[in-house]
Amino acid sequence: MAKNNWNVDATHSSIDFKIRHMMVSKVRGAFQTFEASIEADLDDLTTASIEFTVDVNSVDTRNEERDNHLRSADFFDVEHFPKMTFKSTQITKKSPGEYEITGDLTIRGTTKPETFTVSYEGSGKDPWGNEKVGFEAHGSISRSEYGLTWNAALETGGVLVADQVQISLDIQASKA
Repeated sequence: MAKNNWNVDATHSSIDFKIRHMMVSKVRGAFQTFEASIEADLDDLTTASIEFTVDVNSVDTRNEERDNHLRSADFFDVEHFPKMTFKSTQITKKSPGEYEITGDLTIRGTTKPETFTVSYEGSGKDPWGNEKVGFEAHGSISRSEYGLTWNAALETGGVLVADQVQISLDIQASKA
């Protein structure tokens, strides 16, 4: 099979995150606006090329005050850094349908290599004959490595916001 271009269907896809709060619970959120360019041969995903662009202003934790704080210079500084990007640099097959994708993640003007575990969930045709594919990805990043260092000490010890951020993506794409 040859490489094909795939368009991400944002209405059937998501980019979610969770982070430990007050060292006792987790806050979850999502980015509502994103786009991606995927060029892939489904028979050999190790040759794929993947690029994501996320509108950081679209952060949504279901709390407007927290979302506005995340948009501020304390965190994402959307006025100066409105986009977060990821561009794949290496894809390694781990087992049938399981891959590790390494790429350059840029947040707040800082670019670092990050690796995500990706599973190919399959392909099929929708009722209108369009070919669809599905992927699920998971990873973890250190927010402080990207300049997201705001925090507050807790009276009982520890900090308000953990450094590790868990990221998960559920992606459905259509053949272009």
